[in-house]
Amino acid sequence: MPIEPDRLATEAALRVGEVSAVTGRKVFISVDRDKNLSELFFNGDVLRNIAVGSYVDIRKGFLSLIGKVEGENAQAEDRKPSALAYLNGKRILTVSLVGFLDHKGRFFGGTKELPLVGNEAFLLTKEKVHQVHNLISQNGVGLDVAQSEYEGYDIALPVDGLMNSHIAIFGNTGSGKSNTLAMIYQEFIARMRERNAVAFAHNCRILLFDFNNEYVGDNCLTAHKTVLALSTRNDNGGKIPLGAGGFSDIEIISILADATEKTQKPFLKRVLALQHRILSGDDPTGHIRNTLRQQITQILQMSDKVRVDLLMDYLRQVLPETDDADEPVELAADLEWHNQSNEFRRQGIFLKANPAQIHNTIVYGHVDNFNFANDTISDLITFAYVQLIYDVLSNRAQNEHIAPAINKLRSKQADIRKVFNPNPAAELFASNVVVIALGDVNLEMKKTIPLLVSKKVYEDHKQLGPGHSLTIIIDEAHNILSRESFRESESWKDYRLETFEEIVKEGRKFGVFVTISSQRPNDISPTITSQAHNYFIHRLINQKDLQSIASAVSYIDKLTEESIPTLPTGTCIFSGVAGQMPLKLAIRPLAEQLQPRSATVRFQDIVPAI
Repeated sequence: MPIEPDRLATEAALRVGEVSAVTGRKVFISVDRDKNLSELFFNGDVLRNIAVGSYVDIRKGFLSLIGKVEGENAQAEDRKPSALAYLNGKRILTVSLVGFLDHKGRFFGGTKELPLVGNEAFLLTKEKVHQVHNLISQNGVGLDVAQSEYEGYDIALPVDGLMNSHIAIFGNTGSGKSNTLAMIYQEFIARMRERNAVAFAHNCRILLFDFNNEYVGDNCLTAHKTVLALSTRNDNGGKIPLGAGGFSDIEIISILADATEKTQKPFLKRVLALQHRILSGDDPTGHIRNTLRQQITQILQMSDKVRVDLLMDYLRQVLPETDDADEPVELAADLEWHNQSNEFRRQGIFLKANPAQIHNTIVYGHVDNFNFANDTISDLITFAYVQLIYDVLSNRAQNEHIAPAINKLRSKQADIRKVFNPNPAAELFASNVVVIALGDVNLEMKKTIPLLVSKKVYEDHKQLGPGHSLTIIIDEAHNILSRESFRESESWKDYRLETFEEIVKEGRKFGVFVTISSQRPNDISPTITSQAHNYFIHRLINQKDLQSIASAVSYIDKLTEESIPTLPTGTCIFSGVAGQMPLKLAIRPLAEQLQPRSATVRFQDIVPAI
């Protein structure tokens, strides 16, 4: 059957050469002499001619083997040493096979067959470029966020395969990673709302931790979002609802107190049990006053001066500093310690031998002035000291092991009041997209808040059952996922990393997906980096960052890897389970009103000409 003339003309126009050698997965193609122009005009389209970085179609029977050009050289056809090879010889392309198109036009990554010497090589038509870059399954939903960097053709990324996976976005500052993050989620939220706004709002939750207040704009990501702009500088910022349990949740309190697992966390459980027992009674104030009186009676009969002084200090933390006349009170003003008998006496009367005299002491009488502060965190600290007095009296705990947890709560209490709402009726997800802006939060709370909120929403989400999704987005992830932090104890850093590692490793089966964005991939725990399913890699310069990418992303070829330090702004390498092979994508820039606030300041704007 004769070949139709237009097909012959097409193939003649697109042919670039033929296979001259095959060595393993490396294929060498001799380029025809008349195909050395930089562009070709074909059927109204300007096609970029074959060059390093472009794709080539090698025909072998009914299969189209797709290769990527990794290099080229020239081979002289005569033996004169003075002859310039590129003038008097042929271009030889070094091609690495990346996949193949079957007879139905479906692209599959990997090597099924190798070409034969003499097989013809062709440029990819626009149709075949789309087939190679087609990531959307039949009836699938796509996100129109990018173009192929070399050919300039539109490429859609699949919702299923990308958004139901862990995503890592890496790149130096100014490389375009904030635009990539915003563009992907802007398009995803818009597509899902178009599809079914009610189901999306009910079944899908998105939580973004924004360390630099970049995503707080009215239309950034979506107009249908809740922004909690937190601040530890003043009381005017938003507050994170803790929901049911609030400050009576052992996990929340343990995180706020940086509590150790084996010593301090069991103590805090006893504190919460004491708090529940007293507050659930008919007369909580009377109950805790009687408790304090019993403790004072025991303390004033003790014979260990060191422990007595310690417990008196704890009582000073619990009892008010002034009496009902607003005069300062010194609890031990009427007490003296007798060294020979190792006991207290008051007005010459030994209290151990005369316990009835204890009722007349200042400290015992001052208990009547105690009242709850009606502040959740202050009252919790009060219960912690009362429980600690119990534990020391019963030799159950040592001060140096327990006191650091209480001191941490005390030092953080002002910040805790500013950023948390203990109302059990308050709901974090007032809308299904929540941005927690941490730009005005101090460094300690910047590490605490993402850990606390992520752990809580993760545990709550697991109770919802199938049919729901939770996406946690951590911008500038090196702030909280770094292995190199020296501002905290090793045990607490390990706990923080283990918590996020558990979410990344186990979350997928519960419908929990994590997206991280960072300019320092080398700082992030390698467990988290390597667990990502899809990567968007913008320009990276630092050698350690490049090494961490090379070890984590096993399916990036050498040519693509070597191009990372020279990627232009807005261009990235996309690689992962959502695609058959690494793609170089130019992410579309968002409209100005939709962009995150991450632009570099321009001096000609801030210092205008007169």
